[in-house]
This record gives sequence, C-alpha cells and structure tokens, in this order.
Amino acid sequence: MKRAKLLLLQVLVAVVVIVIWHLISATTLFGDPKTMRFFFSTPIDVGGRIVQWVIGGTVWYHLGITLLEAALAFVIGSVGGILIGFWFARRPMVNAVFDPYVKAANALPRVVLAPIFALWLGLGIWSKVALGVTLVFFIVFFNVYQGVKEVSPSVLANARMLGMNERQLLRHVYLPSALSWMFSSLHTSVGFAMVGAVVGEYLGSSAGLGYLIQQAEGVFDVTGVFAGMFVLTACVLVIDWLVTKVENRLLVWRPQPAMASN
Repeated sequence: MKRAKLLLLQVLVAVVVIVIWHLISATTLFGDPKTMRFFFSTPIDVGGRIVQWVIGGTVWYHLGITLLEAALAFVIGSVGGILIGFWFARRPMVNAVFDPYVKAANALPRVVLAPIFALWLGLGIWSKVALGVTLVFFIVFFNVYQGVKEVSPSVLANARMLGMNERQLLRHVYLPSALSWMFSSLHTSVGFAMVGAVVGEYLGSSAGLGYLIQQAEGVFDVTGVFAGMFVLTACVLVIDWLVTKVENRLLVWRPQPAMASN
C-alpha cells in the first residue's frame, strides 16, 4: 500500500471519529445536547482549550515535567530491562533461581505501588519515574530475554565453528537476534512510560499533564480532561515515530514484510 494512500486512510478514520463525536455531543440525534456536552464535551471545545493552553503557555511547563519523568522512566527501565534480559538469557542458572521472583514482581499491581513510591520518594519527579520504570522494565526484559533465547542454533553453532568468542557472539549473533524483539518492546514502553508519569501525577503532584487532568476532573471540567488526554496522545505518537526512525536506521538489514497491494 502506498504511503500517501495509507496516510489518507488514517486521516479519514480520525475525521470519522471526530464527526461522530460532534454528532453525539452537539446535535439532538443522541439526546439532549447540553447533557451530552456535559459528559463528552465537543471537538471544537476541546480543540479550543488545547489552543488556549498552547498560546497561553500553560501546557508547556506541565508537558515538560511529564516528558522529563517519562524520558527518565523510559531510559532507566529500558536499559535495565536490556541488560538484565541479556544476563538472564545467557546465564540459565541465574534465570532458574530468580524466575519466580521476577514473575512475582511483575504480577504486582502498579497502582498499589504508586502511593508507596510517593511515601518513599516524595511527591517530586522520582516517585513518578519509579512507577514508570516498573511498567517499562518488565516489558523490555521479557522481550529481550525471549529474543536472545530464540537465536538459531545453527547460526550459533556456525559462529562458534568460525572461532567467535563470547564478546563477538554477543555483538554479531545475540544482539542482532534480539533487536527486533527489543524495538517491539520499546514501542509499547513509550506509552507505558507516559502512563506511569501521568498516573503518578494524578495521584499526587503539583505539575504535569496528570496534574492538569486531575484538576480538571475535580471541577467536572470534561473539556480539560479530554484536552489533556489528546495532548498526551499526541506526545506518545511523536515519540513512537522517533523510535520507529531509530529502529529503521539500526535494522536497515531486516527484510521488509510483504504487504497486500489492495
């Protein structure tokens, strides 16, 4: 499918959703418009609120705080997940010993951890970073671990026959094998890093997108809530696009998947 056609279809889906949203909230087709507007706001009101935030500068400070928290959580969680994932995959004994503890830690509900982190680390950025790390780490860890474990035995045997040492195997065999899995997890982790930051801010903070959403929700300002969610969504899409660019640059050797012509 051509890029222009794909982009057109994506924009068309967004337009259809916005039109349906407008019909629900601003016409009598689905009930009283005043009642529907109270619960769903309108696309025009939400767009106007975002423009107001951008022009007035309100959103930039809060967005900067959230992006800083999400970036720290993303980097710390990803690096930790990659390193420990490689270590566990290459050390079967370590994996066997710690496997139940890793699974138990992954099973902990993150919302329960948020107030604990706030108690330990205060209401500053680090409690939000810690919550984001717990979301990012396990996604990256399990994908990297699986990617290393699924190295082709024949490729590994041939590399050893050619005399590769452990460092060369890591660079030329294990790392390329795990890269696709790694970037797959990083795409998911971008959203979870933002979620961790926003949820932490929602539960207790004085700045950030989560704070803006919480303040709007506290006074039944549905327009503000939707505006905050749209800003958050736009940021995640931009960051995911950047991750895709890096992925395409590092995995230029990867064969392109076949796509249907229609």
